[in-house]
Formats: sequence, structure tokens, C-alpha cells
Amino acid sequence: MLLASCRTLSLALVIGAGLLSTAHNARAADDDALQILKAMSDYMASQKSISLSFDTDIEVITPEIQKIQFASSGKLLLSRPDKLRASRTGGYADVELVFDGKTVTVLGKSLNAYAQADAPGSVDQLVDLLRNQYGLELPGADLLISNPYEALASDVITGKHIGQGVIDGAECEHLAFRNQDTDWQLWVRTGDQPIPCKLVITSKATAAAPQYTLVIRDLKTDAELNADAFAFQPPADAKRVDFKALGDIDEVPPGTIKGDAE
Repeated sequence: MLLASCRTLSLALVIGAGLLSTAHNARAADDDALQILKAMSDYMASQKSISLSFDTDIEVITPEIQKIQFASSGKLLLSRPDKLRASRTGGYADVELVFDGKTVTVLGKSLNAYAQADAPGSVDQLVDLLRNQYGLELPGADLLISNPYEALASDVITGKHIGQGVIDGAECEHLAFRNQDTDWQLWVRTGDQPIPCKLVITSKATAAAPQYTLVIRDLKTDAELNADAFAFQPPADAKRVDFKALGDIDEVPPGTIKGDAE
């Protein structure tokens, strides 16, 4: 039974590879992957406010070369140019980030502790600050900044328009890109609202090629958001701590080995 299943899988992979090759050849003369990416980027950048929910999966590799996947879900509110609120709940951390254009606050709900820092400026500047100074990543951050196309396309070596796919019931254009160290795929909704629906990033620099997957749901634009949505009110008895004390807020639980197994 197992052998038959393996043969079926092998046949499906061969057929799939052939179909994919045919699709590539058909589109080789008119590869519009970057055009679709640009249309998505321009649409997202033009929205004054965005609300969405999301699911993420991140894979890590154990010393035994076994893939383990960790899942989280969350919500996000964005008001351009300088307000953001995002939350993420997983099996190991429950985190909320609030940015009002002047101060960024990260709350570890399970720790009942929060850290704050001065961060005057835009959401773009906040993304850079969190990455470079605190080692924190917002899910899909490059899709939310003021110029997504510049960030996403800057290191692209090749791009392909694979065809169509369906994400959460919506028809999408399926794009695939290659960078030096990563391959990534993006599904963009068809029609006059080209919003991103799914992003998959595959690391080529790590053994067993782990993936990060982001699925965006219920994305709404030009939502009416009042100022209180971006005001932080600490929970009762919550302690203010340094950012370093919020070490257990990652999507991957502490102690899990990241990167190559040795």
C-alpha cells in the first residue's frame, strides 16, 4: 500500500513538473509577474487604512533534520502614515504591538509585561527600527510599507507568473520569485482590488529549506478607525520592562534550534 502511494506521488510529481514546465514555456515571451507585483504594491500603498487578520506557519529544522511547524494567528490595523496595532497569538506567545507615531509598545500578554521605546516617525521607520535594533519582525511587513514594490523587487533574480490559484475562496494570480538566498511565492487577488492573499518564503540557505507561510484574511481598506485604536493602555498589574526582558515572544518557542542542524 505504501509502495503504491509512493508510485502515485512520484507520478503526480512528474506530471506536475511537466505541466509547470509547459506553463512556464507558454508565458516565457510575456512574463508579467513584476507587473502584477507592481499593481498589488501600488494598490496597497494607496490605501489610507487597512484592517486584516492573518495566519502564519514557520518551520524549523531539528538536529535530526526533522521539520517542525509552529502556527500563530493575529490581527492588524494600519492607519497611514504613522499608526499601527498588531497582535499575534500562538501556542507559545501572546503578543501585541501598538504604535501611535511617537511611541512603540510591545506587550507580552502571557508575561503581563510590556516594553516601550521612543519611535517618532512613520510605519516604514518603525519597521526598520524593530528589525535593526530589536530583532523583531511584523508579519508581512514589506506588504504594508509605503513602497512595497521597491522592497519586494529589489533583490529579485527571476520572476514567473505561474497561473491562477484559489486562496480562501478568492481567485488569485500565482507568482513565484527567486532571490539569492530565498525563493518566495505570492498569491494576489484578481480584479480591481489586487490585494495579497498568501505569501510563502523558502530559505535556500538553510538545510531542508524551511518555509514561512503567511495567509491574509478579511483584508479591508479605508476602514473607519478611531484614534483610540492606537492608544496603549497597560493591563492591570502589568510591569514595564526592557525590550530584552521580552525574550519569549517569538513565533518559535525558546530552546528550539533555528537554522542548520549540526
